[in-house]
Amino acid sequence: MQDRTGLPAQPDRHSTTRFPVAVDAALRQAGWQPGRWDIRQAEEWADALRSHASPAGHRHAVFPAAVEVWAEFGALLITTSAPGRQIAPAAVRVDPLCGLHLARTLGDLGRALETEISPLGEEGEGQAVLAIDSEGRVYSVDHTGDWYLGADIDQALTTLVTGAQPARLTSA
Repeated sequence: MQDRTGLPAQPDRHSTTRFPVAVDAALRQAGWQPGRWDIRQAEEWADALRSHASPAGHRHAVFPAAVEVWAEFGALLITTSAPGRQIAPAAVRVDPLCGLHLARTLGDLGRALETEISPLGEEGEGQAVLAIDSEGRVYSVDHTGDWYLGADIDQALTTLVTGAQPARLTSA
């Protein structure tokens, strides 16, 4: 979809019909509502990530797409009791510090995808780290591999909460 200028239309972050019903219900139960925005918390996380370096000197990338998602969804624990479509729905914790010690792992994924990657949170009780790239695409990294969850946070949350099967990232 395009806007009047011919550019891709941005999602309406204040729409009450932005998410499928089950995803909207899970988000609201977690404390989200249209227009939610905690930029102070997002900036604190950005500062913590920027100041952290791994023992080998790896650093996290911090960019606007990540900060915007942290501001809107940060500190939420999103769960559902509904059955999944193809797989079990995942509980989602939006807290980039869950990936604080994975600067090298996320940097390696970013190099493979030719983009910058920043931590976003985790699935379950730390079974997977969630990450976002500079274009807003969302990924999951677990012990079985790397997964593409969606072109933006809305698609990723829909994939996770509804139990849709994500696409596995493979080398070309």
